[in-house]
Amino acid sequence: MTRRTTTVAIVGAGPAGLVLAHVLHRAGVAVTVHERLSRAAVESAARAGVLEHRVVEYLRVFGLADRLTAEGERHGRCEISCLGERVLVDYGALSGGVRHWVYPQQLLLRDLIAAYQQAGGSIAFDRPVLGVALDADGRPVLDTADGPLHAEYAIGCDGAHSIVAAAFPDGADGPGRRYPYDWLTVLARIPRPVEQIRYAVHADGFAGMMPRTADVGRFYLEVPAGEDQEAWDERRIRAELHRRLELDGGDPAPGALLETGMLRMRGKVADRMRAGRLLLAGDAAHTVTPSGAKGLNSAVADAADLAGTLLAELSGGDGGDGDGLDGYQRRRLDAAWQTQEFSEQLLDLLHLPAGLPPAERGFALRLRLERIRRIAAPGPEGAAFALAYAGAGELPLPAMWPSAQGGAVATGATGR
Repeated sequence: MTRRTTTVAIVGAGPAGLVLAHVLHRAGVAVTVHERLSRAAVESAARAGVLEHRVVEYLRVFGLADRLTAEGERHGRCEISCLGERVLVDYGALSGGVRHWVYPQQLLLRDLIAAYQQAGGSIAFDRPVLGVALDADGRPVLDTADGPLHAEYAIGCDGAHSIVAAAFPDGADGPGRRYPYDWLTVLARIPRPVEQIRYAVHADGFAGMMPRTADVGRFYLEVPAGEDQEAWDERRIRAELHRRLELDGGDPAPGALLETGMLRMRGKVADRMRAGRLLLAGDAAHTVTPSGAKGLNSAVADAADLAGTLLAELSGGDGGDGDGLDGYQRRRLDAAWQTQEFSEQLLDLLHLPAGLPPAERGFALRLRLERIRRIAAPGPEGAAFALAYAGAGELPLPAMWPSAQGGAVATGATGR
């Protein structure tokens, strides 16, 4: 049997894996991508839909944002309601013009898959990697349905239960937190688009309304941790969304419910993202709650950093800071903790403390209203929130990329 080899084996065809594969493939590196799910499953699962400024600018440089920027929408404002007051946070203005793009993740994945194949790349869908071992020289050997695959590097972009992370000789597990609440998720038809994200801070629990497409919206309801989804029938869901969000005739109230689910709210960061020639990116290294919409964006930021670092490593360089792949691990772990801290602060704003007596909830709500007003006002606090929320950080291009496109592709103050 012919020995199967590649330079970089990527496990997982999500945002991190596909972006990494694009950059490496276009630089002439031999890449294989294995995905355990079918193409139809990858392209149809409804997940995130809010893309940071820095992420879209990075994709634009590689010609991967044409459909996104043609069909997606720019958003620079969100609304936070508390105690009957709706506070408009114009983070686009507070950040100096940095805004989000709203474009469903499944559509982005379709675009990335199609573009990768058009560029001559291939993805092994329905081909799970069963295990990863190291040969005598410390190089990865992937156990696949098509036989062993020998690689110079193996990259785990395969989620929280990563098969690559499981192969780390000393493990990759790190600290985590299980939050004292979960979010019931609802995908629903709407009569008109959601103009801006709405967060509702309510005595009986958080609720959220998020834009997705012109006729579909995403809704969230805080529920007790471990709540059974069966306890929430359609009538109860509608009543709670209307009450907590204070929906009126001017709001796009949910119509037909297309999908409901339960998000078990957790945060976690791996102790390490590198073990020799094994590396992690995205959810394989860090899990963040949906608060602030940082999961997909952090994954692409990992991929952008790792692409440049690997290309430098393969060309005999050091990744730009003198410590090569260890530098990638250091930078991205630091960024992961910054992201967790931002998400934690937003969660603390949106949720009342667990077990708070009803008599004290009014006090806690009033404190939160003061914080909401501060982040909505011009000044250092509002600007810091806006920059972090919209994703104004830099995603560097590989040093070998053409000079006309070289350097950072976005500006801002945070590396998240």
